[in-house]
Amino acid sequence: MYNLGSKEELTLVRESARNFANTYIKPHVMKWDEAQIFPIELFKNLGDHGFMGIIVPEEYGGSGLNYQEYITILDEISKVCGSIGLSVAAHNSLCTNHILSFANEEQKRKYLPKLAKAEWIGAWGLTEPGSGSDAGGMNTTAVQDGDYFILNGDKTFITHAISGDVAVVMARTGEKGDKKGISAFIVEKGMEGFSAGAKMDKLGMRASETGSLFFDNCRIHKDQLIGEIGDGFVQALKLLDGGRISIAALSLGIARGAYECALKYANEREQFQTKIFDFQAVGFNLADMATKITASELLIRQAGDLKDHGQKVTKEGAMAKLYASETAVEVSNDAVQILGGYGFTKDFPAEKYFRDAKLCTIGEGTSSIQRMVIAREIKKDVQ
Repeated sequence: MYNLGSKEELTLVRESARNFANTYIKPHVMKWDEAQIFPIELFKNLGDHGFMGIIVPEEYGGSGLNYQEYITILDEISKVCGSIGLSVAAHNSLCTNHILSFANEEQKRKYLPKLAKAEWIGAWGLTEPGSGSDAGGMNTTAVQDGDYFILNGDKTFITHAISGDVAVVMARTGEKGDKKGISAFIVEKGMEGFSAGAKMDKLGMRASETGSLFFDNCRIHKDQLIGEIGDGFVQALKLLDGGRISIAALSLGIARGAYECALKYANEREQFQTKIFDFQAVGFNLADMATKITASELLIRQAGDLKDHGQKVTKEGAMAKLYASETAVEVSNDAVQILGGYGFTKDFPAEKYFRDAKLCTIGEGTSSIQRMVIAREIKKDVQ
């Protein structure tokens, strides 16, 4: 059984995140969604409250919390708005955590305090127009020139591409397909040859900024290399193992928000002089939704416990991400159905949960990729 640590501390963290979400996020959710506004000032506020450097140790300006507390914060924020939950997850688990996990001491002290307080917003660049799940096929290159590297290429589907102040970027320093042929670099906004493309117009998660990064003879010093040349691919894979816990927690919050919306409606709406909750079809549907949400949380908490104890989470993280993300899609779809015609309108939050949920089955590895990872891991049990 996983260990949640101090119940009192976890309760305080949950209450803090819930109060923040209800006070600073909930009143603006639909405005941000409709206009695709990335509310930078909100993220500065999140930084002031310790939510942008959640697992960063206090010595680097972070909150020094564990993964159970991280899961709880993402759950509460995403229950109110998946877009904000996604950006919090991406900032914490990708750019910031890459530097925390693999950078040298000088790099950590330079970047982590600013990222943890959201003085700087972080981005993470792996995906390209021609290589998504096939990261080994990336075309962006980093050619060494004395004490510098020259970056050329582009990245796409990058969270905070435009507003990000710093990005951790993977580039090919060797041959395609070579696991030791990719390296990771820290690139700052304003560096010559580094630019961002237009914001993408998305189905959901519309208040979380997504765009492209471009490198045109971008010259960066070797001091911006994270680890050694050729370490980038392995770093990215290890980071994604933990990052999947983030997307699972994001999925959990979206599913929980959709479920609570449907539960409230079913207990208020009457048809044929009966609350629709009391119709067996609706009651059973809600029972299934509640069960899947609980199962999702158990998988996520288990993965978080392994992560907190420094153990491998490849299989458990993939399982949590797969099940929780698919649950978010199913539960949000059922919530729209329970609300009927009202579920198809923007007067109720069900339709937004429905739109936001789908990204969870795609980002940081599709459901098919998760199944591939799980299959590969369980095969080891019979060898």
